[in-house]
Amino acid sequence: MVKLSKGGSKLSNLIIRKLTATFFTTTFISMLFSIITVNTTAEIVYNKGEHFVGWFFIFFMYIGAIILIYGNLVSIGIEYIQRRYFQQNDLLYIVIVGLFGLANGVFFQERTLAIYGMLAAVLYGVIDKWLSRKKRRGVIVLLPIAFLLLIWGYFHLTSPPMPPFTKEDAVAFATSGEGTVIDEFPKKIGKWEENINGYLITKETTAKEIENEIYIVTFSESWKKGTEKGKWQLAYKVERGSLSGIGGKGSLPPDYNKN
Repeated sequence: MVKLSKGGSKLSNLIIRKLTATFFTTTFISMLFSIITVNTTAEIVYNKGEHFVGWFFIFFMYIGAIILIYGNLVSIGIEYIQRRYFQQNDLLYIVIVGLFGLANGVFFQERTLAIYGMLAAVLYGVIDKWLSRKKRRGVIVLLPIAFLLLIWGYFHLTSPPMPPFTKEDAVAFATSGEGTVIDEFPKKIGKWEENINGYLITKETTAKEIENEIYIVTFSESWKKGTEKGKWQLAYKVERGSLSGIGGKGSLPPDYNKN
């Protein structure tokens, strides 16, 4: 029973150590890639902090999956060999793990990917061996989280201010889609008139600010032919990045081309 307990404890420590090294390495490499991506984007990036976090989670999923499966299997195998043939040589363990990190780059024949893979593997090896010598491991989990928050805060504070969201922007956003009933309305604030088969048709696009950078964009259409006339309109609530219909009123126009 004692031997089983010790074996179970060793296995538990091994799993915790490998998962902790995986988390640390994945977090730091994902942060590095995210910083590079945000800073090398050709377009002006507003809300850099949010962009950084978004890219971080994307990289974290892919890099984490590779290290969790491939990296841990390799490291466990090398650690087994180390215990048998070079137990005291942790540096050799790190070097071998780093060489296995080249695999993705070699497979895809991409030098940059190979270099990053090797750096990630070396970092994993260093943290793995550091954890094997230490009893207190909480700091190694908190450190990358602290760096993540600091980098997010830096990007958040240094992002260029968003330009004002104007009436014209609201109309442009509302008319950006295709295949809807508002396709034939003016794409800018204003109106146009046209005569089709005796119908005088007026279509108008308007925008009214109801709160700070929140607008009601309304599309109105009226028609007249002799004593026959009518009007209908459709309205949307528009704010930056958001569009929601708030209903319409009136009767739909006739098919002008059939009259």
